[in-house]
Amino acid sequence: MTEGGLRLDKWLYHARFIKQRVLAVELVRRRRIRLNDRLVEKVHSTVRPGDVITLVVPSGVAVLKVLALGERRGPAPEAQTLYEKIA
Repeated sequence: MTEGGLRLDKWLYHARFIKQRVLAVELVRRRRIRLNDRLVEKVHSTVRPGDVITLVVPSGVAVLKVLALGERRGPAPEAQTLYEKIA
């Protein structure tokens, strides 16, 4: 596992919030992601366990606490262990 952190686009892909990493670029461009209450301007922002991600999703707004980084895009039950849904 990555010690220092993981790129935001990779984490969103591993956690199954996006189907392709390039879609993270569009979310950032449309100002749909916050990391620890700051608007994300770069998809290569570093995510670490304990960070809070606020993400606009089709069903509304998801507030997630990062629990782990993940090493791959696994099945949904594995992806759900990477975060805790706060709201």
